[in-house]
Amino acid sequence: MAMNITELHAENFEQEVVNADRPVCIDFWAPWCGPCRMLSPVIEELAAEEPAIKFCKVNVDDEPGLAAQFGVSSIPTLILSLIHIYEPTRPEPISY
Repeated sequence: MAMNITELHAENFEQEVVNADRPVCIDFWAPWCGPCRMLSPVIEELAAEEPAIKFCKVNVDDEPGLAAQFGVSSIPTLILSLIHIYEPTRPEPISY
């Protein structure tokens, strides 16, 4: 896995996604999935070119709970998580 892509687990999900300081693109995948293997180099290239977005991967075989939490029923699935949206007129972020 590329150095600028974080592997997500239930243990680090809150730290890496919920507390992220930027949008997070989560790639749900599995090693046996052909389309996932085809998409992987594209995700690695995007991660290298777009530092404004944090890229993470979830192996659905290792973390079925995270996949279920996001309603992932087929792979590959990409989800863009915008947890906090800052508005200049609000002192606190709006959390979703």
